[in-house]
Amino acid sequence: MNEMDIALICKALGDANRLKIVKMLSDGEKCGCKLLESFEITQPTLSHHMKILCECGLVETRKEGKWLHYSLNCETLTAFKVFISSLDCCRNGDCG
Repeated sequence: MNEMDIALICKALGDANRLKIVKMLSDGEKCGCKLLESFEITQPTLSHHMKILCECGLVETRKEGKWLHYSLNCETLTAFKVFISSLDCCRNGDCG
């Protein structure tokens, strides 16, 4: 995962609605219709949020009938978690 990929994910997660969507998807695949019920937003607004989450690679889609079903892309999420866990908090040059 390169720095641009990480930046896109961070930007996507910088929105409270998208962060909530990712949290919901961590429990498993959800239909767009079910996600929409959990928010006070319009369907086009949900589509906008889902497009951003899909473009950064965090979310995958599967079409069933007229609805899209969304799930987390475990490979991307795992790579992002590895990046986050590699970060350390150093103060005054003391990283021990």
